[in-house]
Amino acid sequence: MTNSSMIADDRMAAPAASVTSRQTALRTTIAFAREHCLRVFAISVAVLIPCFWHREIEADDLGSHLYNAWLVQMIHRGQLPGVWTVHPWTNVLFDYMLSGFGALFGLHAAGKISVALAVLVFFWGAFALVAASARRMPWLIAPCIALVAFGWTFEMGFFNYYLSLGLAFFGLAIFWRGTGWDRLALVVIVPMAVLANPLGVIWLAGACAYVWIAEGAERWLHALWFALAAAGLFVVPKILAALYQLDPATKPFYFFNGADQVVLYGPRYEIVEWGLIAFVVLAIVADLLMRRRERGTWAQYAIPAQFYALAILSVWLLPGGVQVSPATTTASLLTERFSTISAVLACCVLGAMRPRIWHFVATGAIAALFFAFLWQDTGRVNRMEAQIVRLVGKLPPGQRVVGSIVSDDTTRVLKQHILDRACIGRCFSYGNYEPGSRDFRVRSRPGNKYVLADFDQAAATEDGDYVVQPRDLPLYQVYECSDDGQTFCIAPLHAGEKNNAVAAGP
Repeated sequence: MTNSSMIADDRMAAPAASVTSRQTALRTTIAFAREHCLRVFAISVAVLIPCFWHREIEADDLGSHLYNAWLVQMIHRGQLPGVWTVHPWTNVLFDYMLSGFGALFGLHAAGKISVALAVLVFFWGAFALVAASARRMPWLIAPCIALVAFGWTFEMGFFNYYLSLGLAFFGLAIFWRGTGWDRLALVVIVPMAVLANPLGVIWLAGACAYVWIAEGAERWLHALWFALAAAGLFVVPKILAALYQLDPATKPFYFFNGADQVVLYGPRYEIVEWGLIAFVVLAIVADLLMRRRERGTWAQYAIPAQFYALAILSVWLLPGGVQVSPATTTASLLTERFSTISAVLACCVLGAMRPRIWHFVATGAIAALFFAFLWQDTGRVNRMEAQIVRLVGKLPPGQRVVGSIVSDDTTRVLKQHILDRACIGRCFSYGNYEPGSRDFRVRSRPGNKYVLADFDQAAATEDGDYVVQPRDLPLYQVYECSDDGQTFCIAPLHAGEKNNAVAAGP
């Protein structure tokens, strides 16, 4: 495919050979890499810019993952009695990446490398899925895919889930357009995705089943298959409700349409959201009108549109969280997490359009505004974290510190785990949630000197409601000491007081 193939004309009606060829997926991938290596490299570099534009990557849970990777290093050296590691079967792939790269390059570099690799897996996995759906390379809507790659799931730092989705997108692309032998690649992809997070694998299984049946069925049967799948989505929440305790969704159902992924640090991101929605509607309507007499137009949209509709339906029907076991924390924010899938499937619908240069111009402008906002807001959080680093750096080494670093009501992105990363090599983040959640590698016994072993108590420190016990002392509190919530102070705590009482003053 030459550079002129990025411009839409009548020749684009013929799908790109690199997507539709009967060659194996391996040969197709090698041919694609040879033909487009410079373009792939340039796009990859551009996509990774947000990972390196500040000293720290601000993605909330990332701070906790890095902090626990540091604890693991100390545990292996025998420095944390009462704290140990286990090896869960899932929700740990990203943590293993941090530990592996951390041992080689240090934890700061490990965070950058691991996140960069996760972004590339997610972005190119989504790109491959859109290509498989559209039977052409979606170069001109790459800015839309980049928006999703740095959307809500990324900014919340849910990198195990993020990796699981990226691998699932690759897996579905291979299953959809690969031959029988190609599909053996799933034998490698699925275990890696499970090690990352089970939710991506659950979606992959359902998506592969739908593709297998829909691609093999007559077109008139699609409506029946869609209705059966939709009916199944109505049944699943009822089964979950009978087996587990469910939490309601955090926002109205109509909020989660995929475009919500770009609504992050405040109301101004709604400009990006509505610009994106307007582009999608205008572009698809224009494409359908211009191609209304072209045979096969509706067929190109059929399965991507069905996928997107089912994704939206599943997001609307899903509970906000599921308490799977009393021994672990709730699988929370499910609707927000699954809207990431809706956003990528919306890109698949856009991929069915005949590519036009104005698609790239419009999505590029929307992406430019989004990333300008993101650069400003993550820079602000970077400065907050730098303050906390200076504060805890003044304490004697190895002190216990808690913090109730809350986000205001205008933002959907949390920032409480900047304290965790600030403590690496300096102090112990006494209220870190991971050991008490029992969902990750680090475990702790009650009464240890380094971390609260009870999840509810750890959560209480984040809310400012933890009552300090004599055994916790000495203990320090990082708190917001300005009206704008951007200036921090630190103070010692006393037995019997709530940990954030110091912020309220006398």
